[in-house]
Amino acid sequence: MAYLQLVRPGAPVVFGTFASTMSMASGAPTFGTPEAGQAIYVMAALARRVGVPFRSGGQFTSSKAPDAQAAYESAHTLLPTLQAGVNFVLHAAGWLEGGLALSYEKLILDADQLGAMAVLARGVDTSDNGLALEAFRTNTHGDHFLGNPHTLANFETAFWRSELADHNSYEQWLEEDSRSAAQRANARWKQLLADYEAPPIDEAVDAELRDYVARRKAEMPDEIG
Repeated sequence: MAYLQLVRPGAPVVFGTFASTMSMASGAPTFGTPEAGQAIYVMAALARRVGVPFRSGGQFTSSKAPDAQAAYESAHTLLPTLQAGVNFVLHAAGWLEGGLALSYEKLILDADQLGAMAVLARGVDTSDNGLALEAFRTNTHGDHFLGNPHTLANFETAFWRSELADHNSYEQWLEEDSRSAAQRANARWKQLLADYEAPPIDEAVDAELRDYVARRKAEMPDEIG
């Protein structure tokens, strides 16, 4: 950042860090460890100290499959990302095997968790409706609140609801399909692709954009090899 300001004073910058720990047995990078989460907190504080936006975090894992390891390692990174106040998150969903692979199932699972984090980030609703003050004022003493007008008006949106988690009884889970979260995510991404409808675009605009892409690719030949 100092060099950039010397070259172009006042240029906007985003301060970023990508911290990971390392397996002391193999030398391979490890992800989703508590030490890496601590680094996010420290570097976010430094970014605030100098008054610049901060880029870091995501849902990292060394796991090779969207399994329990992938879930807890991703959570170990995602929570510090949220709590440290990271401004720009690049690797928010789909990451597997230390970034060497992308999983559609994990992409869906991670997106589900991002929805939960958005609710957590909003904080506690202390409005009259959020505190259910009217329900306390009007509910008959000794009665439950399930039939209260306030409950009926808010029950559909009161809590975040996962699109993938199964909260049924064990017996009902067995009767329906007995699928794991990863299996439900697999069905979910396939359904999303099947239901996708491309946004409308003017044919002339589409042709012009394709021509521009082709010309730019021709101007920048592949240098690899």
